Amino acid sequence: MTAPAVRFADVAVTFGRRTIWREATFTIPRGAFCALIGPSGSGKTTLLRIILGELRPSVGRVEVLGAPPRRGNRAIGLVPQRGVLLDDLAIRARDLVMLGLNGHRWGFGGGNADDRRRVERALDAVGLLDYADEPVGTLSGGQQQRLFIAQALLDRLELLLLDEPFANLDVKNEHEIVALCRSVHREQGATIVVVTHDLNPVLNVIDHVVYVLDGRPREGSIDEVLTTETLSRLYGTPVQALRAADGSMFIR
Repeated sequence: MTAPAVRFADVAVTFGRRTIWREATFTIPRGAFCALIGPSGSGKTTLLRIILGELRPSVGRVEVLGAPPRRGNRAIGLVPQRGVLLDDLAIRARDLVMLGLNGHRWGFGGGNADDRRRVERALDAVGLLDYADEPVGTLSGGQQQRLFIAQALLDRLELLLLDEPFANLDVKNEHEIVALCRSVHREQGATIVVVTHDLNPVLNVIDHVVYVLDGRPREGSIDEVLTTETLSRLYGTPVQALRAADGSMFIR
């Protein structure tokens, strides 16, 4: 049987005397579209860093794509949390994406012919090929976020991690980013893990939830986790999970 995309077995993370979380036992199936949720400071980004091999757990076992996590795994793409880029940032869109290939080298080299083709394919996949030579500071927040997704698409992805991808975006751009992630999920068969405080943009696409409650990461189905009771307990404030007449869900 194919190993899950992510498997945590009784994992804990501590820094000094501080325990970030403990007793994390869950799996994210291959091909899942998973939301990772929890209050601020609960250790969601820490969990991503363990998947990426940037941190080692204090105890327990982690497997990612059937093997121990390691840095630089080109089968894993990351779109980190970030704000809008400065208006006067003159680097071109294609150069920013190229950093996904040669960012470890000094300067903004143009790359070889194969690198340039890969960058153009990635820009085309996110609908920004026509903006390849535009300064990134002139692009909208949604377009900039798509550039960072293009960076992640330079390789054949099996797992795409997105950390708060809807920050600073309006509703239209939220929908565009979700549609793009859905396309990657459908066309490449990639597993998607989205860290988000705002679940509404992804309610119609997620099929799995990992949540950090009472200092412990857990997993659950949509029906189990996305309830008024569980979400209110999770965030420590009243949260309503509502269904419209057509069966669609929204949270407020």
